Amino acid sequence: MKKKLLILLCALLLTACADKNQYEQAVLEQMQKEQDIKDYKISPEDMAKCVVAQTAENMPGVFAFDPTRLTAYRNYTRMISSAVPKDPKAEMDELRTAFGSPAALAEAHANYTEGVVECYSVAISKTEDAEKEKK
Repeated sequence: MKKKLLILLCALLLTACADKNQYEQAVLEQMQKEQDIKDYKISPEDMAKCVVAQTAENMPGVFAFDPTRLTAYRNYTRMISSAVPKDPKAEMDELRTAFGSPAALAEAHANYTEGVVECYSVAISKTEDAEKEKK
């Protein structure tokens, strides 16, 4: 019985790590495309980690490996990594269904946007402080 429980727990942890890593990779890809990241000389990797941490605070689920949180990671990944779809209406309908409602999709998008803005603020403040110390 203990072995089965241990195997189940290990499988859950591996899945959880994979979902979070996929989300972090999708955020990193978005950050590498951002011109502001280049202009302010912010590390895309640091920005991605910050955004993932910020958005995770407001995602559904109580803890990191909660099945609801894992679903949220998958949905957020899909939301931000959507390339220009052949049928935008169908893609939006699928995202609304995945998130549960149009309001939930809008809330997730707002959460992501707020996370990005907060991380920009933190990164720019650190850059400005470092420049002041050099002087």
